[in-house]
Amino acid sequence: MTAVRAPWTWLGGLDPRYPVSFLITLILVLGEARYGILGGYDRLVTALGVSTATELVLSRLVRGRFANVASAYITGISLALLIKPRAGLLWPFALGGFIAIASKYVLQYRGRHLWNPSNFAISLLVLAAPASVAVLSQQWGNDLATNAVIWCFGLLIASRVRMLHVTLTYVTCFLVLAALRSSISGGPLVAEIAPLTGPMYQLFIFFMVTDPKTTASTVRGRVIVAAAVALAEAGIRLAGDWHVAALAPLYPAPPILALAIVGPLAKAIDLYRAAGVRTIDSTSTP
Repeated sequence: MTAVRAPWTWLGGLDPRYPVSFLITLILVLGEARYGILGGYDRLVTALGVSTATELVLSRLVRGRFANVASAYITGISLALLIKPRAGLLWPFALGGFIAIASKYVLQYRGRHLWNPSNFAISLLVLAAPASVAVLSQQWGNDLATNAVIWCFGLLIASRVRMLHVTLTYVTCFLVLAALRSSISGGPLVAEIAPLTGPMYQLFIFFMVTDPKTTASTVRGRVIVAAAVALAEAGIRLAGDWHVAALAPLYPAPPILALAIVGPLAKAIDLYRAAGVRTIDSTSTP
């Protein structure tokens, strides 16, 4: 029992960026080995190189020191996996890496960045250049072994970084809303649930929606936000089924764009309320 508890305790004491880095690397390795989802190592090198260089330069200029590049590593791999441009295009990976990291230093409220960096960059690219940039949508299919490995490690890591409730809330809401969408649209339930078996959703539920830097400060708040993101995504998907033209720009990446809309607003409200509580506490202190 002690031998099992020791690595479990060690994992819980790590900076959350390191177990998340391991999970994203695992998805990369398995996805490339079995399905070739990367589309070329030049994409990985470009995304990682620009993300890391931007982090180092901006941290030095803005904070006077070189930052830990674990966050840039996570961002670079995420962009390399999730962005699917027209054949031969490398600029989305370079521009995406720069925008993602720069957003942490520019788009701040009360000293905190509001968007998950990868989420912001991918959302902006998909909205600004839909003809050139798409998002990975490939599923693992019926490959139970690949899904089992990623989900086991994903749930383990989410638990140890104290974000398991966020993942489970989102997945539960997604499944319930998938059943609702199926009953409304008449589509097969399996097809509505199938995205959960893909690398895009696995990165989303284990990394983006659980990002400690951009989630609410309370368990209750994080649960509400995860449910709200799932609800917004379901709304986007239903709007697509009904061909609502006004929401057409959101159809290429419903979960990512739903988080880009709901997440920053929720984080800003959370920071505003937290600042109000601190102000009340300071004024009431004798």
